[in-house]
Amino acid sequence: MPEDHSLKTIPALARAASGRWPNHPAVIDQDVTVTHAHIWAEAQSVGRGLMALGVKAGDRVGLWVPNRWEWIAAAIGIQSTGGVLVPLNTRLKGREVADILERADVRVLISAGHFLGQYFPDMVLAEPLPKLQRIVVMEPSVPDDERQISWKGLLDLGQSIEAAALEARVDALSPLDLSDLMFTSGTTGRPKGAMFTHGQTVSAAEVTVHTNSLSETHRSATFGPFSHNASYKAGWVAALVSGSCTVITTDMTPGGVMALIARNRVTHMPSPPTVWQAILDDPSRAEVDLSSLVLIATGGTTVPVTLVRRLMEVFPDAFVATGYGLTECCGTVTHSRPGDSPDVVALSAGRPIKGTEVRIVGPEGEILEAKGPGEIVVRNASVLFGYLNDPEATAATVTAEGWLKTGDIGWLDEAGNLHITDRLKDMFIVGGFNCYPAEVEHRLAEIPGVAQSAVIGVDDERLGQVGYAFIVPRPGAELVEADVIAWCRANMANYKVPRTVRLVQALPMTASGKVMKAELRSQV
Repeated sequence: MPEDHSLKTIPALARAASGRWPNHPAVIDQDVTVTHAHIWAEAQSVGRGLMALGVKAGDRVGLWVPNRWEWIAAAIGIQSTGGVLVPLNTRLKGREVADILERADVRVLISAGHFLGQYFPDMVLAEPLPKLQRIVVMEPSVPDDERQISWKGLLDLGQSIEAAALEARVDALSPLDLSDLMFTSGTTGRPKGAMFTHGQTVSAAEVTVHTNSLSETHRSATFGPFSHNASYKAGWVAALVSGSCTVITTDMTPGGVMALIARNRVTHMPSPPTVWQAILDDPSRAEVDLSSLVLIATGGTTVPVTLVRRLMEVFPDAFVATGYGLTECCGTVTHSRPGDSPDVVALSAGRPIKGTEVRIVGPEGEILEAKGPGEIVVRNASVLFGYLNDPEATAATVTAEGWLKTGDIGWLDEAGNLHITDRLKDMFIVGGFNCYPAEVEHRLAEIPGVAQSAVIGVDDERLGQVGYAFIVPRPGAELVEADVIAWCRANMANYKVPRTVRLVQALPMTASGKVMKAELRSQV
């Protein structure tokens, strides 16, 4: 008998979910509802097709497709062969994807076809990739090219592989085997491939289920791409653990999001503050039934206290939450709790989740007392196994005792809530005083008419550096740059006051909802 891995691998989870909840919706993708049994069946077909292409245990397979139910089946199919999933953001361009494929030794790529006005495989085929053997295109047919095979062609090819052969691969998987290579977003510098095992991924998903009280009665809307932890490990993998349903979101307009919630009776919705702000400001909101929501989560950037208060008032029966996490530990680190005040929810990232330790340390690694501030370090079972082919970066990021150096600055209050001050690299010094952009952004959110802001440090001959604020006004607001600076002078210490304010229509954001400050710096 094969060893019982206690459902600590992703394919084992998917197989168990298909048995426990065979006819229960696993994914709602626009007008298509797919059951847990269907997901597992499709994943098996994908796995057998990949085996027919020669994919062996340990091989890396890329997945460069927008959110759709087949993405989940493809990922489980890859992992069912013993292969290692390499998820790729569809915002990446051909050269960026080629760099990752080459460094990860990807042999097979599952790609979107026609998407965003271009044919995705063409972007990769234009790059020198000697290790890449085949591209599986998620379309019914492909051009006459021996390096490309259609999605249907892959599934048909899999018929030549016995189902028992794939089943044996699933049974042979260990929680210690790699499940994926998660390349960090690369908002600054070259992305690094964080390595995770099946056991780490499943453990992170189990903690998400516990933290959010997920069950088979719940439906969670996804906003980020499946190539990111929030929609992957804390998303559909958590759904495999709990039996809940993943609802794929494509229309990001306030009306589209509200219609999605009402039509599908969405219960859990984590999304950036800008999404919630737009919903609250939409005049048609009162006409839409949003009563199914039981958890409203936001974060990824500065969260105004006024937004949290409004959410709690408009959705009194829902748990409004914020949290903190990062790719290198499979996602969530801290999370707020039911009953927390608006100030705690907005001004802190909550307390450490189950099984996670958080410390604040000084420059020499010394543990700092409450209200530090210092670098945030984290330890749990899901801290990355290491960075791909980069032992130096691994050693610089994870200590011998297993503590992950996050590169974020923060402090812990007496109740254990974590307060994120900023990134180490984002802090700037004004005339000898440390200035933390997140603190300034929180204050800017108090100004009527400010929807969102981002502050960076720019060079100054006299003071070394000074603040430069990008501000997105709320619809209909009439903000004036000089008035914003005057308000700051009246309400902030002088060294914190931005010397320049620029009003913009939107801020550049990563797919996970974080402001791309490197891009803002390039604009100054």
